Amino acid sequence: MARPITVDEKQCAQELLGKARRAMSAIEEYDQVRIDRLCQAVGWATANEKTFTRLAYMSVDESGLGDRQGRPNKRFKIMGILRDALRQKSMGVIEEIPEKGIVKYAKPAGVIASLVPVTNAALTEAGNGIYALKCKDAIIFSPHPASWKTTNEMVRIMRAALKKQGAPEDLFQCIEKPSIPLAQELMAICDLTIATGGPAMVRAAYSSGKPAYGVGAGNATMVIDETANIEEAARNTRLSKTSDNGSGCSADGNLLVEVSIYDRFLEQLQKEGGYLVSEEEKQKLQSAMWDAEGHRTAPTIARPAAKMAEIAGFAIPDDKRFLIVKEEHIGKEHLFSSEKLSPVLAIFKYSGFENALAMMKQIYEVGGKGHSCGIYSFDDEHIHKLAMVAPVSRIMVRQPQSKANAGAFNNGMPMTSSMGCGFWGGNITNENISLKHYMNVTWVSRPIAEDRPSEAELFGEFYNTEVL
Repeated sequence: MARPITVDEKQCAQELLGKARRAMSAIEEYDQVRIDRLCQAVGWATANEKTFTRLAYMSVDESGLGDRQGRPNKRFKIMGILRDALRQKSMGVIEEIPEKGIVKYAKPAGVIASLVPVTNAALTEAGNGIYALKCKDAIIFSPHPASWKTTNEMVRIMRAALKKQGAPEDLFQCIEKPSIPLAQELMAICDLTIATGGPAMVRAAYSSGKPAYGVGAGNATMVIDETANIEEAARNTRLSKTSDNGSGCSADGNLLVEVSIYDRFLEQLQKEGGYLVSEEEKQKLQSAMWDAEGHRTAPTIARPAAKMAEIAGFAIPDDKRFLIVKEEHIGKEHLFSSEKLSPVLAIFKYSGFENALAMMKQIYEVGGKGHSCGIYSFDDEHIHKLAMVAPVSRIMVRQPQSKANAGAFNNGMPMTSSMGCGFWGGNITNENISLKHYMNVTWVSRPIAEDRPSEAELFGEFYNTEVL
């Protein structure tokens, strides 16, 4: 259990909240043009290549998690969030539906508590900050203790960008000495919490007594059917699985491959840098990745494939970047069918698309329900069947999952660093958390011509039948 909050921590939270509310009052009269200009200033300050690369390296070095070489590429998310924010209105009239007599007005959500995950320090602050600023919210960041220096530095840069434009710095604030009790207090007194991180963090956000957007666990499962472009599917799998050492909840975890292309696809995966572990190595890897109770072990989360193999007690060639485990069984007792948070893939063979669907549903009973899955197929009927039954909030078609489902420049998903997993994942929304989630909306309703169907039309064949 977390220790009780101290008097100093409680006072700190109240001071942060007071500063945030005063900053919001100071920009109350800012118009859309001025707010958009501030968003651009913050976007440039955080997403320019030099600054973001420095912060990306800092986050990996500080936490020991993730891929130093690949993490700087996440700056494109900030640019995508800025693109989406600039293309939408966030104050005054934002939507009109004349035929229904409805006009919608946007208002700020208020002061937001943002819980920053250790694997996304640098990105989360900038992305959440731009959306909050666009809606004239203030936002207080609660860093993960293992990456608090990175979070504080990114927020310092964001504050400096506001100050340079004459706007109140306290629209962005950061806890300097993070603790669980202080984070809990912040969630309890702010107007909204956006929680990106592990299950414990999300549960804390939902139990704060205030509205919260949280995320569920991932365990992305990809179906590769007989129509797939094998080279494309293998390349995208490598891109997704190796991104930030597979630390993201969106990273491919399980591949369901049609039997007629299984051998060719497995061979292509190895050409892409996959290392197929032997049965003996599989057992060693399982013992290293999970403890006796089936919990993931910290030393093997978000580590390079070579390091994971070393911890497990075997070696892989220098050109291998992810590990492939052949698996036939699905269930909570078969740990490779669960979320892996590492550059490790489980590959399954299926015969007949209905069997693929059945296996997919079994995997999501193990974990990851509500998050994401994908398919490599040119058969629209297969894509449709998967969409009809998959218990997930998003399905990526012929795309690298971890680089696509949070938004990409070549798909229409809203750009974000936080993804709701719906009721499946214990979340209030299944959408990508984006601009609409950072605002209150007032509906104005004017009278329209009466729209009242007859009772015969409403009750259909049951109209005027015997009353029970």
